[in-house]
Amino acid sequence: MSDSTEDTLLEFPCQFPIKMMGRDEQCFRQVAVALIEEHTGTIAEDAVSTATSSKGNFLSITVTITAESQQQLDDIYRALSSHEAILVAL
Repeated sequence: MSDSTEDTLLEFPCQFPIKMMGRDEQCFRQVAVALIEEHTGTIAEDAVSTATSSKGNFLSITVTITAESQQQLDDIYRALSSHEAILVAL
C-alpha cells in the first residue's frame, strides 16, 4: 500500500482552480463560494470568475484557491457534489 501523501501528483500548497456549473439563479454564486469558503476561509473577489452559457440558463464559476492538502480538496468536492445547487463540480 502506498502512503496517502504519495497518492497525488500535486505538491501542496498549490494554486488549484475549482469549476462548478449550476443554474443561472441569483443565489448560485453565493452558495458556490460559501461552500468552498467553509474549507478555505475567505476567498478574494479576484479569485472568482464566472461565465454564462450561450442561452443564459447556466452559470459556470471558477474559484482558484490555495489548496493545502488532498484531504482539503476531497472535502471541498464532497461538499459541492452533495449540494443541490451544484450540477457539476470539476
